[in-house]
Parts: sequence; C-alpha cells; structure tokens
Amino acid sequence: MDESLLSGHLFRRGLAVGIIGGRVRSWLLGTVLALLLGSWSYSAPDFDRMLEVVVQRGGNVAAQRFQSWRSLVAAGGGGTDVERMTRVNEFFNRQIAFGDDPVIWGQPDYWATLLETLGLGRGDCEDFVIAKYFTLRLVGVAPEKLRLVYVRARTGTGDVASAQAHMVLAYYAQPDAEPLVLDNLISEIRPASRRPDLSPVFSFNNEGVFTGAPGKGDVKIGGIGRLSRWEDLLKRARAEGFE
Repeated sequence: MDESLLSGHLFRRGLAVGIIGGRVRSWLLGTVLALLLGSWSYSAPDFDRMLEVVVQRGGNVAAQRFQSWRSLVAAGGGGTDVERMTRVNEFFNRQIAFGDDPVIWGQPDYWATLLETLGLGRGDCEDFVIAKYFTLRLVGVAPEKLRLVYVRARTGTGDVASAQAHMVLAYYAQPDAEPLVLDNLISEIRPASRRPDLSPVFSFNNEGVFTGAPGKGDVKIGGIGRLSRWEDLLKRARAEGFE
C-alpha cells in the first residue's frame, strides 16, 4: 500500500410460523432452515455466476481455488467464531500469494474484490483483509464484530527499525473486548496485546469509518462515503453477487 495515501484516507472517508391445516407454510420453512443453518449476512450467493467471473481471470487454476473456497464457505458455518476465523485465515494465507499493486494491477493502490483475489491468486495486505472479511460474513460471523484496521507495522529493530502502512482484520467478541488480529504477515491469530508491532490508525466496516480502537474512545467520523476506495469496493462486490 502506498503510505502517502494513508493520511488522505483518514479524511475521505420472534419468528412467527403460520400453521394452516397442520402444515407449515413452505415460504416460512425456508426461513426456519436458514436460521437453523446459521446467521448469514448476505443472501445466498450465485456460486455458478461467481465461478464464471473467477475463471475469466485465472482459468482452471483459479477454478480449483474457487471450488476450495466454496467448500470452505459450505462447511464454515459450524463451530465458534474463533474456529471459523482460524479456517478462513489459514485458507487465504495459504492460497493467496503476496504481491504489490503496481505489479498486479499497474496501479499504486488498488483494492481487489474477493473474486478478483481468488481469480488471480495474488494480493497485497488490503486484499487479504477484504477477502477474509467477506468470507467471514458469509460463514456467519456478525459484521459488527469485524473491523478492517489501518495500522503502522513496525519492522526491524534498533537503528534499522521502521514503520510501514499495513492493514489487518480485527475481531471483537464484545465491543470493549481485546481484539483478535488476523494478518497475512503472521498466520497465527493473536490478541492485540501480542502484536506490539502494530499501531492502529483508524478502522472501518460496513457501518462507517472510525478513529481509535473500539472500547477505547473510538469515534465514528462518518459513513462509508468518507472512504471512497471502500465505497467503490462495496459497489463492485455487489455487482459480483455479494449483498
């Protein structure tokens, strides 16, 4: 990610079942089954159409990667949030190779959709985070528990230490809880206290853009329109079948 763009981002940015004649209405049955299978943040995606989009970008190799992702989504709704996050985090950290935007997209800073990342099999830190965020919502992790977080990541030690702009995904079991951090640099999901190398700058999700960290005086500075790249990404994701 181009660090010179970072400061600019800061400123842009009781189920009722009717029984008739002893039979449950069929349209309500679908709702009941959906609730039993888990809470979905999206309507069921059109996987066949998504596969077509992915294949157009990456051919047969991308198709295999997509089918692995589809299996992950199909089986990912079970277990705890932490178990779901572990599966999703491991999947993308193994399946996607890191690459810089100028090399992949010919642009200094491009935010790829989940299907673009699956299609090419490459992405930078934002692309890893976006792919994990959308997938976790699909497998039933509540969106209000997830934040995409811009951080300054410290690398090196002593006189050669430096900080670079980076993005991670944070999970909050409760609004004031210590977050768990999902990162492409370190595959282990760790609590924030075990990532002293990261200094949060601001965070965002589908609800808006925030300064600070949740539970520690964070302030909502606006809706998603304050972060134009995120707003554009959400529009492109909807066009690909994500609601």
